[in-house]
Amino acid sequence: MEGEEKQPPQEADTEPVVTVGASEVVPRVLSGESQNLSDADALTLLLEMKLRRRRERPSLPRTVTELVAEDGSRVYVVGTAHFSDDSRKDVVKTIREVQPDVVVVELCQYRVSMLKMDEGALLREAKEISLEKLQQAVRQNGVMSGLMQMLLLKVSAHITEQLGMAPGGEFREAFKEASKVPFCKFHLGDRPIPVTFKRAIAALSFWQKVKLAWGLCFLSDPISKDDVERCKRKDLLEQMMAEMVGEFPDLHRTIVSERDVYLTYMLRQAARRLELPRASDAEPRKCVPSVVVGVVGMGHVPGIEKNWTTDLNIQEIMTVPPPSISGRVSRLAVKAAFVGLLGYGLYWMGRRATSLVLSLPVAQYCLQRVSSARPHK
Repeated sequence: MEGEEKQPPQEADTEPVVTVGASEVVPRVLSGESQNLSDADALTLLLEMKLRRRRERPSLPRTVTELVAEDGSRVYVVGTAHFSDDSRKDVVKTIREVQPDVVVVELCQYRVSMLKMDEGALLREAKEISLEKLQQAVRQNGVMSGLMQMLLLKVSAHITEQLGMAPGGEFREAFKEASKVPFCKFHLGDRPIPVTFKRAIAALSFWQKVKLAWGLCFLSDPISKDDVERCKRKDLLEQMMAEMVGEFPDLHRTIVSERDVYLTYMLRQAARRLELPRASDAEPRKCVPSVVVGVVGMGHVPGIEKNWTTDLNIQEIMTVPPPSISGRVSRLAVKAAFVGLLGYGLYWMGRRATSLVLSLPVAQYCLQRVSSARPHK
């Protein structure tokens, strides 16, 4: 694994010659004194600085896969392990090397809050699974999808507790580094999580849901940092995926394969030619191929490579199929069980509370007075 690159050198007073577009050469001289620059000149200057920092042949980590769009735009996909310090360094190094126009991360609007939370708060959030979180998940995704989401959160909490590390560190580093690159946009590239969970639940039979829930509930194997770093090797990850396909092929299709398609589509949307700033409307438009950095889990990289040159239709994978008969029966069974347990709990608590109250001396005295006051036949 390559180490993190040093910070770029400070800008000198005189910039070297910068090539913009196909053949235009533009020298720039920055004096120590303040200059009155128009907005167009300032934008052009910032863009030239960015292009000067961008390297034709960047030195990239081994976890980076380079893809080229039809218009010449380049996409550098960083495959990461979500609980990895090395993945954070890979993301930082890649963004600093290529100076992208767009950074796309494997997040959706429902998980974007993790970008601005500090590590300590995320650790506490990941370890705490409360009734309030369960209610929120059920309201957002429905009963079965909400319960499945909480079980997966339990798995994430287990890994967090084992490693003492909050998930998504590579996405936070990408967000920080993107803010340092001039004109760099930050895109959320993952499918909304409610759609993913609802499609995943709809794809499983009743017994598959029970089997999956049972396995997630009793997951307690210890996990080391070496285990996580080994996941960055494609051979081990593909072996793990093959095992998952054999047991839950429909789950793999909805959670992995369909999201591969969605991520590929979002990366291709981001990889569009970049229009250069113009000094005036009369000046002809000039476009250059854009550079995109994608930050995704390593398990999605093979699927993105596979789908890169194919025609994609994301409308199909964005629809939620209607619940099956077994799904409706299982939801009714879960609701009935919940209501039954709640009713039994209230009955038990009421009976226990009544027994405790009647055992008090004051209550015994009152009962004796009432009994003695009643007329005897």
